[in-house]
Amino acid sequence: METAIATARGAAQPSTTAENSPSHASSRAGAEFTGSEILVRCLQREGVKHIWGYPGGAVLYIYDALYKQKDIQHVLVRHEQGAVHAADGYARATGDVGVCIVTSGPGATNAITGIATAYMDSIPMVVITGQVPTHAIGLDAFQECDTVGITRPIVKHNFLVKDVRDLALTIKKAFHIARTGRPGPVVVDIPKDVSIASTGFHYPDEISLRSYNPVRKGHGGQIRKAVQLLLQAKRPYLYSGGGVVLAGAHDKLRRLADLLQIPCTNTLMGLGAIAGSDPKFLGMLGMHGTYEANMAMQHSDVVLAVGARFDDRVIGNPKDFAQIERKIVHIDIDPSSISKRVKVDVPIVGDVGEVLSDLIEQIEQQMAEGRKPDAAAMTAWWKQINEWRKRECLSYDKSDEVIKPQFVIQTLHELTRERETYVCSDVGQHQMWAAQYYPFEHPRRWINSGGLGTMGVGLPYAMGIKLARPDAECVVITGDGSIQMNIQELATCLQYGTAVKVLLLNNGYLGMVRQWQEIEYAGRYSHSYMDSLPDFVKLAEAYGHVGMRVDKPSQVREALAKALALKDRTVFIDFVVDPTTNVWPMVQAGKGITHMLLGSEDL
Repeated sequence: METAIATARGAAQPSTTAENSPSHASSRAGAEFTGSEILVRCLQREGVKHIWGYPGGAVLYIYDALYKQKDIQHVLVRHEQGAVHAADGYARATGDVGVCIVTSGPGATNAITGIATAYMDSIPMVVITGQVPTHAIGLDAFQECDTVGITRPIVKHNFLVKDVRDLALTIKKAFHIARTGRPGPVVVDIPKDVSIASTGFHYPDEISLRSYNPVRKGHGGQIRKAVQLLLQAKRPYLYSGGGVVLAGAHDKLRRLADLLQIPCTNTLMGLGAIAGSDPKFLGMLGMHGTYEANMAMQHSDVVLAVGARFDDRVIGNPKDFAQIERKIVHIDIDPSSISKRVKVDVPIVGDVGEVLSDLIEQIEQQMAEGRKPDAAAMTAWWKQINEWRKRECLSYDKSDEVIKPQFVIQTLHELTRERETYVCSDVGQHQMWAAQYYPFEHPRRWINSGGLGTMGVGLPYAMGIKLARPDAECVVITGDGSIQMNIQELATCLQYGTAVKVLLLNNGYLGMVRQWQEIEYAGRYSHSYMDSLPDFVKLAEAYGHVGMRVDKPSQVREALAKALALKDRTVFIDFVVDPTTNVWPMVQAGKGITHMLLGSEDL
């Protein structure tokens, strides 16, 4: 089988040959199926219930096969980027593999941003792309592009299927690679002639790839070292990221935190792994993290990093971070993430859930034998943390005249905290306010683009989640710049009855750009002011939804309550917020995480 292979992060490249279990024969013995029919059967065998896409010439045979079946619901988006984001949002909320389909050429290139978004945040997806017939590849055929070459840097793996006999096995490999180890998107490029060619259907129940075997169990010796460091620590700190959420290991993380009574922080992608109401939780850390979370990170003597990667938005300048001596234990499924930006003392490669289980077991055994953390040291450490907390870094000036964006988020939380609520955000100031002011009690409820920082994801994310969780609240927090990136998907929401709530924090600017220009560029607001915004209420109504405009603080609660009461309607609320409000705290680029601006008075 000819395949095009992209590098799998932190693992050997999957082999082009596989050792498989005995094939599962078709129910029609000896029957042949087209490649399109085989693809649909493969998706059914993988339990796929929803697929987002946009048809085109290279995938019409596949769409014809989808038309003839009832098990998989296809959702017609209005732009291919929306298809990938919707599948991505579905995967983030459920933990299942998200699936989308686009045609060749511009269909595939329109999907690139969505694929890169999923790749940066390690989201399991299978992206089916159409391709020109095999005999036309490389001849600049109509709507041809080198999808394999273009996507190679932004996928966990990709395949070009040139023989219909390889298709079923390739799909099995794609799902296996996408969901195992460090998850990620896998692209399967299917030429049009492969989609119509016929062969027998055999789909393996299991698959084993010789050169792709992610490590799951952590090294026993390294775990013992970690236990000793944690029990000896005088200022320990538990720092966890999106890897805990992806692994479904939040219960174990919380058990460990309770066992050690250790202060905790989450990254932007890890919010909800530790309950927002837990007194041990210091809030998010990093560029817009809390004062206490950043100070504790910098002044700890032992850091336990779980499923996080010490990225630039978390620790700031690595040289500044390294000035204070500390011991670092790093647990991650991906060996390439360990010691990538920060030197680690105890690396533990493995599934974070399994490693945490072993860690907890050994700590409980040590404690049963009388070895416990230094109680006096821990009392002093918590006293220092509570002193930092007294700075109340998330306080802001309330107003009866203009709507403060933080107030909108806090009111939303008050109205939804007792419900199953998924909060999807776009990227910008509104994203940071949501992360700061909406305490997440559960994992997979906070859906946003962290690594790539993609504007326009919020609405498609919500569409994907609402199909998976129809009885849950699904709220989009967005800005006037971000929402216009994929606002056409309001039509998709109407067609498929995905009743989401869109909360636009409208400040008339590209808010985060404006904030940086105020601080770093002496207030030179170069092209960050949006002076021709549409009437969003009329626009929402034109798409068949409910539109509201709110410009007074006294109207905020009533508008939110009314929107949430409309269970079967998509509601778009245009909140006209204070255009001068900035996100505080803030660590400027190139600074250390304790060099924080807590407000405009620090400028």
